[in-house]
Amino acid sequence: MPAQPGGNVSQQSALSFNNTQIAFQDKSVKELKTSYRIFKIISNPFLSRTGQKLVKWAVRVGLPVTSVIRSTVFKQFCGGEDIAGCEPAIARLANGGVGTILDYSVEGSQDEQSFSRTADEIIRIIKRAQHDERIPLAVFKISGIGRFELLKKVSAGESLTAAERAEWTKLNGRVSMICAAAEHAGVPVMIDAEESWIQPAIDKLATEMMKRFNRDKAVVYNTYQLYLRHKEESLKADIETARHSGYILGAKLVRGAYMEKERARATELGYPSPVYPDKDDTDNAYNKSLQYCIENLQQVALVAGTHNEENCMLLTRLMDLQRINKQHPHVYFAQLLGMADHISFNLAHAGYRVAKYMPYGPVKAVLPYLFRRAEENTSVTGHAKRELSLLSAELKRRKH
Repeated sequence: MPAQPGGNVSQQSALSFNNTQIAFQDKSVKELKTSYRIFKIISNPFLSRTGQKLVKWAVRVGLPVTSVIRSTVFKQFCGGEDIAGCEPAIARLANGGVGTILDYSVEGSQDEQSFSRTADEIIRIIKRAQHDERIPLAVFKISGIGRFELLKKVSAGESLTAAERAEWTKLNGRVSMICAAAEHAGVPVMIDAEESWIQPAIDKLATEMMKRFNRDKAVVYNTYQLYLRHKEESLKADIETARHSGYILGAKLVRGAYMEKERARATELGYPSPVYPDKDDTDNAYNKSLQYCIENLQQVALVAGTHNEENCMLLTRLMDLQRINKQHPHVYFAQLLGMADHISFNLAHAGYRVAKYMPYGPVKAVLPYLFRRAEENTSVTGHAKRELSLLSAELKRRKH
């Protein structure tokens, strides 16, 4: 694959994820200390679990904890309570060369009116991004605009009732409306992956949208959770399908966000876990998938959604070997707001295309999202200890 016209392929040898000056360039000493305290708590399993229980209890009994949450974990991991409220966070990322992916993170609604409101909000995000290069991508979850049990039934290949068929048609309409808005605005939209037992229905919808909208460029991206044993081969098969069918495959590669839930359900229902048994297998699948995408970059638009430093460095090396320009429109790196700043800002400083997921919504409504972030960072594969070491290093650097 030749380098993208219009730019030079610069060396990536200077790239380092240990440069804390670049990583935390937008944070004051006070903010660094607040971040340190947050990661210190969530790195401790007991404190993290106890804190979550206390917050849930306080919210349930009506205690005024919202202001405390807003000034701590919400500020760390979320952009604001609405699109307009995210502007300061968007500007701070842009100052470091990092784009924003606005992510409406309100969860739990299961009625048609709520699904329509969420779809309308996603379209507002797309329209907001249309004339703002700081917001290069949009994202949504199918379960945010369609009923979970319906997705489960479609994924299992079960017969639908007349009412369910009408419901499925409405869901298709909402997905189509969002993707059409993305095409019109020139803002690519990513469809997030979810639990494996509803993923076939999501894949079906994503593929239909890519066939419609990805003929000339990547408008719609599907997500591949590579901790699932079959996803590497699914990715390869989907690339070939796209090649033969004449469209570009949009592929966001992630490790996965439902590992404990996947394993627990497999044990409960007595089927083999769909998740790889150890981290090395997932790492191998992720790395091979990155390489396969880079080798087929004319057919694939890639978003590498990862907080793994080795994965990110590998991708820069693969791009360098294939003489792919750092600003190639088919390659993006992506991380979550409030995490892995050492990856995001150092990649952006080195000239790569990088964007952060920026969740937003009313404080109480995004608590499920915040609890998941805490659980991920407390787990074996969490990154809280790495975050703590980097924050500590930057605080020491600023003393000298």
